[in-house]
Amino acid sequence: MRKYSVSDSQLISLYKNGNEGAFADLVNRHKNKIFTTVYMIVKDQYLAEDLLQETYIKVVNTIKSGRYNEEGKFLPWVTRIAHNLAIDHFRKAKRYPTIVMEDGSNVFNTLEFSEDSIESQKIKEDTHALLRDLIKELPDSQREVLMMRHYMQMSFQEIAEATDVSINTALGRMRYALINLRKKMDKLNIAYDKNLYQK
Repeated sequence: MRKYSVSDSQLISLYKNGNEGAFADLVNRHKNKIFTTVYMIVKDQYLAEDLLQETYIKVVNTIKSGRYNEEGKFLPWVTRIAHNLAIDHFRKAKRYPTIVMEDGSNVFNTLEFSEDSIESQKIKEDTHALLRDLIKELPDSQREVLMMRHYMQMSFQEIAEATDVSINTALGRMRYALINLRKKMDKLNIAYDKNLYQK
């Protein structure tokens, strides 16, 4: 990895003290990696550029308000902000992942009706809405991994790097997210073929 003579922390200190050029250096240093991360999520160059701008606005506001305290972890912090903005974008658009359970089966296998009548379409919509609510109830770390994996189609290596944890930790969070989601579905008796989940 290329080493810089001035660290991120030093650049942030310079920026706090009024050196606008220091922030420009920070942006130039990391913008390609952050843009690529956002683009992988949204798959749209112009949207990714917009979200990148929003990310840096949040970064500036946080640093200028004195709330920045991620010493030595600037890049993972900015990457988290970018991911959250991307997730928020899709949440507002009401687009959610197709959740695949541990055995590879789809939560909505039994909802693939031969004819999409008004009734069956309503059932699908209601179940998707309920699933969205269940996902929101998961612990933050589990929800984040599940969204990145199934919604953003990120690899566990990419998830580990983006969330600053080991691959094993990312895998563990995914496993617990699916277990918790299945328990919630069982408890609420959500329609899915339980034979698919037998070992």
